[in-house]
Amino acid sequence: ERPIKFHQNQVHIGCALLLIQVVNIFLVRKCTFLSLTDQVVAHYERAVLFRLGRLISATAQGPGLIFVLPCLDRYRILDLRTFTFDVPTQEVLTKDSVTVVVNAVVYYRVRDPVRAVVNVEDANRATRVLGQTTLRNVLGTVNLDELLTAREDIAALMQECLDSVTEAWGVKVERVEIKDVRLPIQLQRAMAAEAESVREATAKVIAAEGEMRASGALKAAAFEINQHPIAMQLRYLQAMNSISSGKESTIVFPVPLDLFSFFRTHCDNTDSKVLTVADGKKLLEQLRLSLEDLQMQPESRKDLSEDYFSHDQLDASTLIV
Repeated sequence: ERPIKFHQNQVHIGCALLLIQVVNIFLVRKCTFLSLTDQVVAHYERAVLFRLGRLISATAQGPGLIFVLPCLDRYRILDLRTFTFDVPTQEVLTKDSVTVVVNAVVYYRVRDPVRAVVNVEDANRATRVLGQTTLRNVLGTVNLDELLTAREDIAALMQECLDSVTEAWGVKVERVEIKDVRLPIQLQRAMAAEAESVREATAKVIAAEGEMRASGALKAAAFEINQHPIAMQLRYLQAMNSISSGKESTIVFPVPLDLFSFFRTHCDNTDSKVLTVADGKKLLEQLRLSLEDLQMQPESRKDLSEDYFSHDQLDASTLIV
């Protein structure tokens, strides 16, 4: 058997391959910066890449898997979802020199990631600070009445002012809402007293208008009754009917005016203030005629005449006027 001989070049090649493999294992598996050559970008995120300090592309990268060169590329990932922040409570002096305490809430999102990275250091912080100053500036140009009654218009104006500035930062202000407006206690009491006075004045005006319409209706009714005297008697009968409709009701019939006219006539014609039996009979007849004018039933006339005047009483005594 002939001994195996290795050529000197083959030995050198084998050593070189072994050295390369060891270096590869050391660099790939032990060096952390080489393990970050790929990055996953979520669907709601975008990545802005820089290579040696220069912007690689005018558009953001993602979503998905992106690759970067170690030691050469730098990247920044931005969230595209809508963010909200509360504007801290601000003490604002309105146009009519009234001090109010106001707070608001702002909704915004990153629309252009490249601008949000290149044109401003921190887009989120810049938007928050701008919201505070814009709230003070806008409310300083309106009166207190406008602030209390036109909140939506003021919020729209504030949104327009914010959006005009944040557009260069790649930020879109979607909505602004004024949450609370607090007034000084003295001003609250004055406004409450004013509102109460307005309500009382309105109630008085409404009551006066109602009385005026009611008086007009009464005037028209009086005119109609004056034109038709029988209408007064019908109204009298309607009142009696409505009173007698209740249960266990006691009805007192007023004495007709014609009866008093008879007394007045008798007293004027005679010096005596005493009515005789004959005068009582005449009085009874006058009462019956009055009842006939009121269109009462015969039974009711009989009962009423017997209750008021009986022949026995007229024979036994006299009527004193």
